[in-house]
This record gives sequence, C-alpha cells and structure tokens, in this order.
Amino acid sequence: MGKLSGGKLHDFAADEQNRGPWIPTKYANNPKAGQWTSDKLSHDMIADYKPLVMTDGEGIRCSVYVSGCPFHCVECFNESIWDFQAGHPYTQGLEDKIIEDLSQGVVQGITFLGGEPLLNTGVLLKLSKRIRKEFGHDKDIWCWTGYTWEELMRPGESADKLELLSYVDILVDGRYMKDHHDSLLQFRGSSNQRILDVPASLRAHDETGTSAPVIWPKLHDQHRFIPEVYGKDRSAGEGAAS
Repeated sequence: MGKLSGGKLHDFAADEQNRGPWIPTKYANNPKAGQWTSDKLSHDMIADYKPLVMTDGEGIRCSVYVSGCPFHCVECFNESIWDFQAGHPYTQGLEDKIIEDLSQGVVQGITFLGGEPLLNTGVLLKLSKRIRKEFGHDKDIWCWTGYTWEELMRPGESADKLELLSYVDILVDGRYMKDHHDSLLQFRGSSNQRILDVPASLRAHDETGTSAPVIWPKLHDQHRFIPEVYGKDRSAGEGAAS
C-alpha cells in the first residue's frame, strides 16, 4: 500500500532542509515546495459529506471529505479516496446543504478532510469564503493535511495553500506514520502529527519570521496507565509457562 510507480515511496525534496518533525519519512511520499498544486491535480470531487459528527474535531461538526491525495501514507485509513477522480462533483446544491446544516445552533463548525484538502483549494476556498460571509467566526474551520506546517511555510509553496490556511482555525498537520500510531491521541493517528492554532501560528510567523507553529491550547491526549504490580505478575506468569 501507499506506493507509486516502481513500487517505491519517494522523497522528492531530499535536498531541502527544515521540512518539519519526522520529515522526510519512508512511510509516505515527500514533495518539494510547490510540486503538488490544486490546479494541476484536483478535479473538484467530493468523496463524502457527513453532517452532525463528533469525531472530526471539537464539538458537533459537519465534515467534508475531498477526493485525491498523493502522499500515499502506508496503512492510510482513507486509501480508497487517493484518486482525485473518486466520488462525485462539488455542486452548488451540496454547498447550500452544508451552509444549511452549519446554521444549526448545535453545530460548532466544519472540518475539511480527505484526501488532501490543501490540494483541493478550488472547492474549499469557495466554501470557506461563503462560511465567513454567512457566519463570520461564529463557526470554526478545522483542516487535516499531510503537509507539515514547516513545509507549508517553505518558499515556493503555492499561494492557494496559504490562502486556505488564512480561513482555517485549527490544523492537524503531518503524514500518518504507522510506527508512531497511538489510539489514545486526540484527533490524530500518529504521534508526529500536531494540532495547531492557525491564527496564532500565522501571527508568530509574521512577527518573528520563523516557521515554528503554536500548539492548540486545548490539547489533551490520553495516557495508558499500567500498574507496576501488573507488569510483575505478568512476567512471573510468563516465566512459569516457559
């Protein structure tokens, strides 16, 4: 799984520096700055739309799953929508339905997933602009991406990605890495991924010129607690069985 032509994952940017934590990785394709863009790859297709969900970010949300992703992370949960032509076209009717669902008082906001949202900006910029026009900042916008924050801040990255970020409140960044999988992480699949406060991160970037992002202040991962006595009892039992 997760491989391109020749059966290999590729680090296209082996000569680039400061691409973020855990990058480059052997578990996904690693692009150069600006190598992948929405205008070249996207077909404005939607794989799924789910209203009133509680798993894709904080609170009750509406979730838009866009089609297409070239990162091809090994053991990706959504491998079936790597194809940019999967699903169905984004329509005005779907957009109107999303806005209607968001207007409900119990809905906190919308989440962009995929697929790769930052390679489907033609759809998501249009939707984001309408959300801000209709609701201002009363509804928040979450987004998942295979890019790291540092990669998105690289010179040469396409302007549409940064424009979409300007509408996003919370970004979950980074490739999924199977060797760092942890089911107790909040809203993430692997420990290299981060939940970022985008407006605070953009302000810090503008003020300092550095790409270091700001972690979401509500982060609260769970932790396993295994009593020491359990470990001793288990070791004793295994010894007796051998």
